[in-house]
Amino acid sequence: MAVSKLNELALGYAAAIISAACMLLLGILGNIGIYMGAVSMMQQWHMLFSLSIGGVIAGMIEAAVIGFVFGYALAWLYNKFV
Repeated sequence: MAVSKLNELALGYAAAIISAACMLLLGILGNIGIYMGAVSMMQQWHMLFSLSIGGVIAGMIEAAVIGFVFGYALAWLYNKFV
């Protein structure tokens, strides 16, 4: 049975897209007034996230970078052990 390896870039890009989309969704819902507990946690955990338009965009960029790094590192580590 052949063991396939993960594509590091593909997993990194996918994690970045999902992270940014989740941050956008949280920003939209926070501006509506829903999930304010999660919004306050994100404001504590992410330096750039706030409910302003600039803060949501900056939070999306920050989340995308962090998601890419963790996704890429996870796939790289998986491939090293396969």
